[in-house]
Amino acid sequence: MSTVPPDVVVVGGGVAGLSAATFTARHGLETLVVDAGESILRRNAHVENFPGFPAGVNARQLLDLLGEQAETAGCERAEDTVVRVEKINDESGFTVGTEAGDSYRTEYVVAATKNEVGYLDGVDDVGIIDRGKAFVDVDERGRTGVEGLYAAGRLAEKPHQAIVCAGHGAEVGVTILEDDDRPFYHDWVAPDGYFTDRGRDLPPGCEEIDEEERAHRESESLTVMRDRFAEPHPDEQETHSSLEE
Repeated sequence: MSTVPPDVVVVGGGVAGLSAATFTARHGLETLVVDAGESILRRNAHVENFPGFPAGVNARQLLDLLGEQAETAGCERAEDTVVRVEKINDESGFTVGTEAGDSYRTEYVVAATKNEVGYLDGVDDVGIIDRGKAFVDVDERGRTGVEGLYAAGRLAEKPHQAIVCAGHGAEVGVTILEDDDRPFYHDWVAPDGYFTDRGRDLPPGCEEIDEEERAHRESESLTVMRDRFAEPHPDEQETHSSLEE
């Protein structure tokens, strides 16, 4: 793992947390996802409504692909459980402590743990909503009442649908970039000359590639997807603990 302190710590490695991490890492913020491996998606027998998979996709495979994409963007990942988040007095930022005894100093925290909120007890002014399950009160962009603290996905009262939570995670990631005063992030990869041949500067986050590079990237993407889907996913279907009694 990198020795560089993270700018962003994402608590939870489900679709919302990994999507947020992909955007913050890709735009240059040192990003760490701390994941206990308990994403509810692992219990799903088959994900049917995630765009891009017309016949559906294995839920474990989808999580693996999202994690791989976050790592490719530059994100670090730690398999651990966050037990506390504390605001640093008279300064910006937080300390994040884990069950394994690790501690991280970070500017931003994204809570993306479905309905687990106990690790936020040490942060004042977080609005916790109790509707039988706990949610975090956020604005329309995932900001809590504490500067630098965000919630994404189901924890932010988004519907159960994987694509909705993934999209909200991405929006929270972009919101952090805006709040950090980063240039607006575009995720375009454009053909060579698309902007520059018209006398325009490349927007932040954009790049232009020639035909050779485009063909190389397409070939690489086809190779990766053929490899990932060549065999059934090795992980067994997870069940709810109540079904194992």
